[in-house]
Amino acid sequence: MESTWGKAKMRKEMFNHEINILRDTYRRLLRRQAKTNLIKLTRKTHPADLATLFRHFTLEEQREIFTLMKENERTAEFLTELDDSLVNELLSNENLERIASIIEKAPISDQSGILNLLEEEKAQSVIGLLNIDEQEEIAEIMGYPEDSAGSLMNTEVFTLHESITAGDAIQTLQDQEDAEMVFYLYITDDDDRLVGVISLRILTTTPSTTTLKDIMIKNVHTIRPETDQEEVAKIVAQYNFLAVPVIDSESHLLGIVTVDDVVDVIREEATEDFLQMAGAGKDREILLKSSWENAKTRLPWLFASWIGGVIAAYLIGVFEGMLENIIALAAFIPVILGMGGNIATQSSTIIVRGMATGRVNIGGEIKLILKEMKVGIILGTLYGILLGIFAKYIFADSHANLGLVVGLSICVSMLVAATVGTVIPLLLRKLDIDPAVATGPFVTTSIDILGVLFYFLIAGLFLSI
Repeated sequence: MESTWGKAKMRKEMFNHEINILRDTYRRLLRRQAKTNLIKLTRKTHPADLATLFRHFTLEEQREIFTLMKENERTAEFLTELDDSLVNELLSNENLERIASIIEKAPISDQSGILNLLEEEKAQSVIGLLNIDEQEEIAEIMGYPEDSAGSLMNTEVFTLHESITAGDAIQTLQDQEDAEMVFYLYITDDDDRLVGVISLRILTTTPSTTTLKDIMIKNVHTIRPETDQEEVAKIVAQYNFLAVPVIDSESHLLGIVTVDDVVDVIREEATEDFLQMAGAGKDREILLKSSWENAKTRLPWLFASWIGGVIAAYLIGVFEGMLENIIALAAFIPVILGMGGNIATQSSTIIVRGMATGRVNIGGEIKLILKEMKVGIILGTLYGILLGIFAKYIFADSHANLGLVVGLSICVSMLVAATVGTVIPLLLRKLDIDPAVATGPFVTTSIDILGVLFYFLIAGLFLSI
């Protein structure tokens, strides 16, 4: 039976093949200036696939295709799927009327997302072209902090009163064409406060004369508009919700954050965390930036590693006499530092990711540190024995204790590295510093210095130099 990985690989290859065919077709039609065929092809291409295609086009090709796209909901969906920098490029030369015609077809949350990519003056001009109701809703959404539940929520959600029957609720539901995410129905009381929720499945399997008050779930998981989007993602992932209601201080329903928005949040947050841990900033579109912009982003983070390298070089210089007496010691410095760096990165990545997913809880730090220390001892002992045997027989003419020194050094290095890789992100969290941002530079610098220091201290102890 074909493995899941094999099937996934095949699907990816098929998708890439289709994208390549589409790209070549678009370029052939662009060369021929076959505008009618381009419009038909664009209409048949899914907005998400078209957004992927645009990464392979030149700016001139992108603008030519975008000019042919109609001002409808498909174009609005395409813009929400497109990379932020590409949206900015496409809309920078567009007239205000066309931008307004396109975005008014999108949900309010997507409208505000697109407008946030424009310059302030241009965004306000576009807002002025929309109807009064939309202007008020957009102003409310854009007033919430970026990356908050308020900036994500969709306000096009309807409610049902707790006193109506299931039959009347179904009839009302059939008349709702623009409602977002009708898998859950939100129930309100006389004061328009959110008091319960009913799933669509329960509603359709309940006798039509039953009132909603009798079948609704009263314990509703809600969030406030100021709630950070990462916290929203944790709630959705933990309880497997399809949507989460957003309420104000008086329990009035402001909107809902749906699972499709949360999936994007999870991907964005994970991407930012990994980029920051690697010292590459947090710009999710870094691959679309120029070489100079890339270099500027990475420069500060690499400086910490540079400092660690300079201190390590200084320590090697301090023990220069030791190296002159037993030159074989120098051969194992890269191995010891490399192995220590790898296990430190593994430990820190596990901890930082555990924090992001809520699996690393406050109060269990000591247990976690001890566990990673055990991992460091196990791996350090295993690789210490292997490297010690290698040193003993390959450098047989060197000092008799060289194998012991090398083996013990890598064992200590991996133990220290696993401990440091675990402790640093936990300590940074205690200090209210984002572990994803600062862990990488601190860990690599610490391991470079400590690895060299312990290596030469052990060598001095057993080699009697």
